[in-house]
Amino acid sequence: MTGDPAGAAPVRLTWAQPEDLIGHELRQAAEDGRDAGPVLRAWTAAGGRPAPARAGASPVPAPPELRALASRLLDELAALPAPTAATEPTTWPSIHATWPPAPDARPSEPPAPEPEHGPGRLRPRHAHTPEPERGHAPDPGPGPGPGPGPEPGPGHGPGPGHGHAPGHRRGPRPGPEYRHGSGTGPEPEHGHEPGPAPAPGPRPGPDPGPRPEPPVDPVLRRRLEAGWVGRAVGCVLGKPVEKLPLDAIRALARATGNWPLADWFTARGVPAELLAAHPWNRRSAATCLAENIDGAPEDDDLDHPLLGLLLLRRHGKAFTTADLARLWLDELPAGRTFTAERVAYRNLLLGLEPPGTATHHNPFREWIGALIRADVHGWTNPGDPAAAAEQAYRDATLTHTANGVYAALFAAATIAEAAGGRADVHGALRAGLAVVPPRSRLADAVRFGIRTARDEADFDRVVDRLHACYGHYHWVHALPNTALIAAALTHADGDFTHSVCRAVSGGWDTDSNGATAGSVAGILAGSPDRIPERWTAPLKNRLATTVAGFDGVGFDTLAHLTAQEAARS
Repeated sequence: MTGDPAGAAPVRLTWAQPEDLIGHELRQAAEDGRDAGPVLRAWTAAGGRPAPARAGASPVPAPPELRALASRLLDELAALPAPTAATEPTTWPSIHATWPPAPDARPSEPPAPEPEHGPGRLRPRHAHTPEPERGHAPDPGPGPGPGPGPEPGPGHGPGPGHGHAPGHRRGPRPGPEYRHGSGTGPEPEHGHEPGPAPAPGPRPGPDPGPRPEPPVDPVLRRRLEAGWVGRAVGCVLGKPVEKLPLDAIRALARATGNWPLADWFTARGVPAELLAAHPWNRRSAATCLAENIDGAPEDDDLDHPLLGLLLLRRHGKAFTTADLARLWLDELPAGRTFTAERVAYRNLLLGLEPPGTATHHNPFREWIGALIRADVHGWTNPGDPAAAAEQAYRDATLTHTANGVYAALFAAATIAEAAGGRADVHGALRAGLAVVPPRSRLADAVRFGIRTARDEADFDRVVDRLHACYGHYHWVHALPNTALIAAALTHADGDFTHSVCRAVSGGWDTDSNGATAGSVAGILAGSPDRIPERWTAPLKNRLATTVAGFDGVGFDTLAHLTAQEAARS
């Protein structure tokens, strides 16, 4: 057996090397108000580089001594006190304590009983104490939860086989058979784009054991199907322009008469010189332009909801953060993780336990990764945003802290309120905002996004103002992206096409933002038949994935499985 040829390119593991993490941690320190000046000077003096602007790794590996220095400096940065700690709590009891009190509760009395249904529910019906042995103090008892929340106020600062179109449905596709298995795939060079979609066809998957099948509400099932379809539409729409700057997105769409954005991106009619200057995302152009969409291709924005569904099928709503960690190690290939998820995965392999997995050498802990995992927690708690937020917290704290967690709580609660069938988009957003600590930067960003969308008739102007405030953040950070999602949903006023197109046209993490906006707007539409056919037909009721047991699954099947989990107590 011979070794690698001389001069062979090294394996450049992205989102994990200390020399690539240190620049991002310095940036996060500046955003937190930590005094990182001495660390920055030490890193620069040693020849250290800034963080890569868009890629997950620098072009050339650091020499061993520089890598060792980066690791030591990451430890020093972690020890710096953060001035934001008082307004951005991280434990569940301290987050919960920031929620508005029950309207009829008295400080000296137990909280008022929970309403049976409706958007005014103030406490989760299915709350579970988040895993105290992992470092989270137990919740002392059922306290007040979020109600509809305040009006946004002033902010500051920055089945395999071939599918069918709606109207010609033949019933749900066969669901996955649950036996152990996992997928594999090549290591992406950067970003959070997986590789080419695998060929359709169901795989065996893990067996959660015999469980009684609860009855499924057909109205909720159709609503959830629209949420799954909407998420896929928004994701696929955003994939070709992921990582592109805002001016490039606008130029590519305008070149084909598709601005304001109202349809799939296409390469037909785009001048060659414009494509040379702003090429499509290289991993998505072959599967996500209007001329070549053939089912929903794989993406982490769709893989993670599948993993969340699998988590609930195995462990129910009382799952722990450690349950999620074990599920990832069993079912999620490391090469299909990115940013905070990859760091947490590495930390698990190093023997760390949650919540340490979210904090050790993890400068991405306030990025968007937890938000993209939140939908399933909203879908399975319809009408109960507090329960959805508490469930999302146990998921998010494997990988994220503070604003990264709050973004997941916001998304889960917004979707849960929408899934209850009684709220419009604005009521759903109020419910989402009510579970976010009100003095946090994430709450401020959401309020700013909503207010700006109300103030401006032209959404391009909304986006320009958002970029002026939050453009200094990394394009995957939770603050700018959550603000944009809130602004897009507010400005669209419940319209599905406007919701996904505004979210994608605002730039930053385009496929993730489109996916979350599409999930909310799809749920509010109430049925996939109410989503325009130009969006649903190309997806062919088929999703590609390397999550075992789900490749080629139909959105109708996913909705049925999700509705079953929603019905379980």
